[in-house]
Formats: sequence, C-alpha cells, structure tokens
Amino acid sequence: MAAAVQPGDPARIGAYVVRGRLGAGGQGVVYLAQAPGGRPVAVKVLRAADEEAAALLRREAEVLPRMAAFCTAQVLEVGAAGAEPYVVSEFIEGPTLQQAVAARGPLRGRELHRLAVGTATALAAIHRAGVVHRDFKPGNVLLSPEGPRVIDFGIARPVGDAGAGDEVAGTPPYMAPEQFRPGAGAAADVFAWGATMVFAASGAPPFGAGPLPALVHRILRAEPDLGGLDGDLRELVAACLAKDPARRPAAREVLLRLLGRTPSAVSDPLAAGSAAARAGGPAPEGTARLAAPIKAGGKARG
Repeated sequence: MAAAVQPGDPARIGAYVVRGRLGAGGQGVVYLAQAPGGRPVAVKVLRAADEEAAALLRREAEVLPRMAAFCTAQVLEVGAAGAEPYVVSEFIEGPTLQQAVAARGPLRGRELHRLAVGTATALAAIHRAGVVHRDFKPGNVLLSPEGPRVIDFGIARPVGDAGAGDEVAGTPPYMAPEQFRPGAGAAADVFAWGATMVFAASGAPPFGAGPLPALVHRILRAEPDLGGLDGDLRELVAACLAKDPARRPAAREVLLRLLGRTPSAVSDPLAAGSAAARAGGPAPEGTARLAAPIKAGGKARG
C-alpha cells in the first residue's frame, strides 16, 4: 500500500489527484495518483528542478517507451507542474525484491528460478532495445502478479553512449568493477543481475556492504560470496560476476542457459522467457514450471 501524503505534498499534479506516496529518493518523490478516468497511476516528480535532474527525468521518459510491456512500467505522459517536471507511468501493484526479502526472507527453489528467468528475460529485452540500465538492483525489481518488472531508468543510457561523460553512477553493492570508472556497458548490467540473484537467495549482496572504500576493494579484488545459491544457477551467477566484463555471458545467453537451451534451439528466447516467467499455464517445452507469483508485504511501487 502507498504511504500517506506528507505536509507540503501536492493535492494534484497536472490532471492527476494525489492519493499517497509510493517512494522517495534523492531525485524526487513517486506518488500514487488517480487519472481523470479513475485509473491509478504512478507520478514521479523531481525535488529540485535543476537542468541536470530534469535531464535525468527526460532520459527516463525517452528510454521507457523502448521497452516491452512485460519489462517495466509503461510511460503514459511527460509534463511539468510549474517548474517541476514529472513522468506519469503505469501503476503496478507489488513489493520490490528488496522489500519482499526483508519481509519474509530469501527465496528458494522454484520461486528463485522463476525470479531468475523473469529478470533475465527483462534484462535481455532491455539490451535488445539498445539500453543499458546501469542501476539494476533488488530495489529496482518490482514483483508484480504478472512477473518481475525492472524500474527506475533515471541513469540508463543507450548502448552506444553508455560510457559517455565522466560520471560514475550506480548503487555500490551491485556495481561491476568497470562501473567505478567511465565506460561501463551492458556487461555491467549482467554483473548487477548476478549480484541481485545472490541477494535474492541469501539476503545480502555478494561483496557485502559497509564503508565504500572497503566495498570497492572487495568488488575489485575479492571473490564473491554466493550464499544460498547452488547447482546450475550458482555456476551461472559466478560467471556473471567475473571481474573481466569480456568473460561474462551476455543477457541473452544468461536467459538461454536458465531455459536449458542453446542459441540454435530457440528462435525467440524473450518469448520463451516471458512465457516461463508468467504464473500459471504450461511452461514452454524445455523450461521448468515455475512457482506461483511472489506475494509479500511492503509498499507498492510504480
């Protein structure tokens, strides 16, 4: 459920009536709102409407329409309320992976495999759309009843200029070694996917937390702690966490390995992956049947 509005929150944003808060961060606030026809939507509003922050919001609005509907919340409108720009997107009920693990502990067995397939499918689709997310992490994986959705593309980049500029961006426990210098590409998302799967299975990222210098040292030099992972998934995640980005599998290969297929055996792995990640109904031939949708407490996200 959404949290209550706070003093100073707007009653309306453009044509949308604010009903509650879905989340807040350094960039701004995400509100649960009601569209004129009654539909619930998520509205992300910047806290500080400086040009850099506005550019991040515009980039998110430009990137999201490239994604398949099963990957993320879809953008409905981009606007401005006075000097504050906002993006309206589809509202999706469900906790984040971070919230779900905090509420009831790590995932196991078929439930973990279902999450792995669904998130790998989304990541492969994101990369096929020509986008590098750059901040894939448990807090940006939304567990909807229809399967995982990847959210928050505020620092995403097109593949061709993922290393443009000189900023270092991301969430440190889930950042690849190359993200601590300019020039990281799609392989950094694969590393972050592997780190996220470790968190899902153990409740902690593979290199721990704590002071940034020590964390960065472990990411650059230490072997990951793969926690509760075992079997083929453990082997796959270990490959995704390779220090050298050239040694990591591409997102499409990750998905195919999860499906137990070779590249020549599947004409469209995204279709197979999205079908396997949906609850109910038979899984495509050669894939595992997956558990029912993850249900847990926590705030809804859009």
